[in-house]
This record gives sequence, C-alpha cells and structure tokens, in this order.
Amino acid sequence: MGPSQKPNVCCRLSRRALGFFSRDAGVVQRTNLGILRALVCQESTKFKNVWTTHSKSPIAYERGRIYFDNYRCCVSSVASEPRKLYEMPKCSKSEKIEDALLWECPVGEMLPNSSDYKSSLIALTAHNWLLRISATTGKVLEKIYLASYCKFRYLSWDTPQEVIAIKSAQNKSSALARQFLLLGRHSTACFAVPCSVPCATFLTNRDFGNQQKGDIYLSPQIFGNVTDATLSHGILIVMYSSGLVRLYSFQAITEQFMQQKLDLGCACRWGGTTGTVGEAPFGIPCNIKITDTPPLLFEVSSLENAFQIGGHPWHYIITPNKKKQKGVFHICALKDNSLAKNGIQEMECCSLESDWIYFHPDASGRIIHVGPNQVKVLKLSEVENNSAQHQISEDFVILANREKNKNENLPTVTASGRVVKKSFNLLDDDPEQETFKIVDYEDELDLLSVVAVTQIDAEGKAHLDFHCNEYGTLLKSIPLVESWDVTYSHEVYFDRDLVLHIEQKPSRVFSCYVYQMVCDHGDEEETTNRSCKKDCGNFKF
Repeated sequence: MGPSQKPNVCCRLSRRALGFFSRDAGVVQRTNLGILRALVCQESTKFKNVWTTHSKSPIAYERGRIYFDNYRCCVSSVASEPRKLYEMPKCSKSEKIEDALLWECPVGEMLPNSSDYKSSLIALTAHNWLLRISATTGKVLEKIYLASYCKFRYLSWDTPQEVIAIKSAQNKSSALARQFLLLGRHSTACFAVPCSVPCATFLTNRDFGNQQKGDIYLSPQIFGNVTDATLSHGILIVMYSSGLVRLYSFQAITEQFMQQKLDLGCACRWGGTTGTVGEAPFGIPCNIKITDTPPLLFEVSSLENAFQIGGHPWHYIITPNKKKQKGVFHICALKDNSLAKNGIQEMECCSLESDWIYFHPDASGRIIHVGPNQVKVLKLSEVENNSAQHQISEDFVILANREKNKNENLPTVTASGRVVKKSFNLLDDDPEQETFKIVDYEDELDLLSVVAVTQIDAEGKAHLDFHCNEYGTLLKSIPLVESWDVTYSHEVYFDRDLVLHIEQKPSRVFSCYVYQMVCDHGDEEETTNRSCKKDCGNFKF
C-alpha cells in the first residue's frame, strides 16, 4: 500500500492554532516537525550554499554548532548568516581538546544548578582533564583530572546522553596495561586492559559531583591476549586478533570485583597515598581487580571483529571469519545463534569499496544494506506458522540513476577490415556512474538522506537525496555546488533545514560548506546569497 493522504501545511497550522493538540505536548512537536518536513520536501524549496570556509585543523559539527581549532571556536549555523558564539583563549599543545561530545539536558531529573539544564560540551584535553563547558559561552563549568597512567584520546556515548565512554589511544609498543575509567551516577569504575587495549571513562550524571568511582585490571591470565576492548550499553566487549568477540556484563564485574567505592571530590587513601578523587595529581585510582573469569554473556567469531546487535527480537550481524567471505553478512538470532531465514545477505557487486550493513537507527528493527548502486532496507519478521523463527525480506530498494554504458561490447574494425568485439564490464563503483557514498537518517523529519556522486569530466558532482523512510520514495534532490573528489574524506550532515558538508583534503586542509533552506525567489534570492557569502567570508580559521 502506498502512503496515505496527509493534511497540507495550512490545515496543520490551523489545527495547531485552534489547540487541537493541547492534551499531548509531544503531538505538538511532531506536528511542527511534520510541517517542517513538508516545507523541506516541497518543489519550490531550495537549499543554497550560504557559507564556505577552510581550516588547517579538523572541523566538527553537532546540533547546529560548527567547531573549529580543536573545539576552541564555536560558530552557530542556525541563523541565516554564521554567528560566532564564543572563542576560548589560546592554549598550549598539552591543553588542547582532543575530542568532545554535546551533552544536553536530562529528562525527569532535579539538578542543583540552573546552568545544569543548559547544553554542555564534554571535552577531553590532551593532558587528561575532562571538562564540562557551556555550549553557548565557552565557560568551563566543571573539570575532572582522570589519571596519569595512560593517554586518553576518544569520547563516545555508551548510552546516548546518559553514559560517556572515554577511550585511550592505542600504543602497541607499551608493555603497560591500559585502563578503562568509569564514572557513574551510582558507581564509577576504572579498569586496566593488558597490552594495546584502550581505556574508557563513564559519566551518567548531569554534573560531575558526588559520583562513585572504580578501576578494573583485566589480567592476561584471565582474559588472554586481548587486542582491543570497548564498552557499550553496560556491556564490556573484548576483541581478539583471531576475530573472536566476547561480551561481559560490566555491572556484574563491578559488583563482584570492586575493592573500594570512590566519590568525586572526596578524600581517598589509596596505595599509601591520600588525595582528592578527580583532582590532580591524584586523579581516579584503579579499584577493581578481576581475580576470576567473569560470567560470559556471549561470544562469536567474525571477520575483523565486525559485530552488531539490533532488531526485534534481538539479532546480530557478523561476517564469517574468512577473508574470502568479506562482503557476506549473516543475520542470526541472539538467543540461540540460529540463522534467520534468508539471513545470508550478499550484494552481488564488483567494486573497489566494499558494501556495508547496519541496523536502522530509527529503532524499527530494520536493516540497511548499502552498495555502490543500491540501498536495500530489509525487515525482520516472523516466519508464517513458526513464530520461533524469523526471516529477512526486502522492505524497499533505492537504486542509483544509471544508464547502460553505450560503449560496452561495441565492435572495433581493424586496418585489415576484421571486426573485433570487445567485451568488458565496468566496476559497480566506477566514478563515471552514479554511486552511493553516504546514507544517513534524519530522525526528527523521518527522512533517509543519500549522497550520490558522479564523475563528470575532470571533477565529481554530488547530490543529496531525501527519501521517505517508510516507503523509500524520492521526495527531494539537492545538488551540491562544490566538486566532490572521491579520494578525499567526506562527512555530510542533514539537520532539519540545514545541510553541511565537511571535506578533508590532502595536507590536512579542511573545508566546510553550509547549505540552508530558502524559498525560491529568483534573482532576489541570488543577490541575497551573494551578499551573505561576502559578509561570511570575514571569518578566518
């Protein structure tokens, strides 16, 4: 069945003005986003390049904010012209920010300070300080000294907006164990991992105060020769060079092996030394020592440790642990490891870059499989007359816009008059054919965004397509004015009425192209756009 008829924008605005949605605040928000989606996808709406800038340092984007100079400078992309929100004082190389995450206000919690309800930037510095910075002013609100025993480098979400994982850089030459450092609302833990395994820290509270801490040592005698480890949704994931992936409950580990509870900002005596937890030089000591093998939740072998969990009910995706199986994906039930019906997914394509697969981020339990010339959205459902088994089937497919190459199999006449037929096949990701490079999901507008690139003459041209997330229908196509070099690294963000393209060129030159939604007013619009570009060109990074 096709999409049902929906009320137009005028009807939605009229219903909102009459208070038809007053009983449920969430309905008002969804209605507003439905109106915005209709405006974004209508034919007369255009996305114009309103600003372009370049930088010698990486450029990052998060929720309407563009960060430059290792997060030292923040520019708002929400207004029609770029507006600098703040620029932090210059600092030494040891104090620079290595990574950062935007931390927004929690729901349903009473917080001690009014500033805690505003968005903050959680930043990790090169000298192992964890900072909470105001996202609007750049003022440092709180800070924690992590430790001196390893070098922390990366931040990620363990549980989005609730738990942060801090991971160390990998140093294979180091003979010392590396640490996972955990800070939580109810318990915080820090643990060491042998050899070249990274470390991490967790935070689950709005502010850093009154949190318990701990530290774990993962002994090679118990865990073996670990090559990497990470934490996700309370699960300790341990990986081995053989392709083996093992999962452990981190909560069970802390409950069984924590030696002493620690609180941020409180005095602590550890190893004959007394200090304040979270302050330099004491930092956060290791207080969890695993003396026995913890209960194993799950283990599986996969090529390059590739392993994903998702779907309804829980399933996982792996690639069989053989090099010749690269590009073959198995979808299995988590409860008994049984292969789903039609659970072997292989995209028959001949390309330099391999296809990729992942669970759909819209929490529908579907799966997205992306190849050079097609995007498959797969659904997981029960097998008829057998509720214990599940099957994989196509929900919809998005195909690249391609024409058959007219030069294929054309005969050639030699000087002697002999006819020779040439037979060859182009690669599926041949640059002269439209090829999919990026697929993302805009959760607020419920749209799939797909970047397609075609090599035209000497340069590549890209366009961003918006597809209905429910049926895959093409709703809007936006051409990107800048050339697209497939050898460069690219990131494309679609955020409500904004499209942002970040490109990394050779010699660490970064470029940022900002597009905003505008109504098509012909020449007047072009004049305004040129004026905006001229004014915005005053920003230098």
